[in-house]
Amino acid sequence: MYNTFRESCERLLRIPPDPHPPPGDEASTRIYRAAQNYYKYLVMIWALTSAATILPALFAEIAFVVIGFTETNFSLFLALIPAFVLLIMIVVSVVHLAVIRLKYEKRWYIITDRSLRVREGVIGVREMTITFANIQNVSISQGPVQRLLGIADLQVDTAGGGGSSQQQHGAPNPHTAWFRGIDNATEVRELIQQRLRQFKDAGLGDHEDSLSHHMGEGQSESAITSALREVHSEAKALNVALAAQR
Repeated sequence: MYNTFRESCERLLRIPPDPHPPPGDEASTRIYRAAQNYYKYLVMIWALTSAATILPALFAEIAFVVIGFTETNFSLFLALIPAFVLLIMIVVSVVHLAVIRLKYEKRWYIITDRSLRVREGVIGVREMTITFANIQNVSISQGPVQRLLGIADLQVDTAGGGGSSQQQHGAPNPHTAWFRGIDNATEVRELIQQRLRQFKDAGLGDHEDSLSHHMGEGQSESAITSALREVHSEAKALNVALAAQR
């Protein structure tokens, strides 16, 4: 039944197909998925929220049935009202669980030599591509339940990405990408940092960072000073030569 639901959603919602390595980068591209324990984590949250909404309706239905059998003037037809509400809640909860599983399966992360890509969502698909030139910070966050399950969230911030608190509450942040629910967050962070260093060493990153990395801050300032002095000397000599011609 779930396979039918998944195929129907893929067709009706036009969910993009699974990712493939970009042409020419197959050897260096790494594709990651959320860990299986992340799905358990999502199911745990679903169970708590579903219980908080379904249990009150269930208790109301039981109370209506008990009153219906004890009170002679009470119509059992009234017990159908909470029963109908309870049935709707159960159906919605089951569909929600199927959507959670589909979102888990359609979540993936790609790291290439030049950038990283993150895709999530099924009803509203959100895909981000961040080049290494714009990455400013890579950090790991892990709550108590995540720590128990052995998973963590990897946060990648770019220029202007200071709204991490909003992102935690589900608000989209165009400057922050999340590798959610991975069980190798440290490994992924080290890979991103390694690719970032290679990117800058190749001269593709910030020019000042690359210059200071290869020369050092003191040597860079000394080289600039020497170049300015040489230009000044040549300009002075050219001025003397023009004055002599006059």
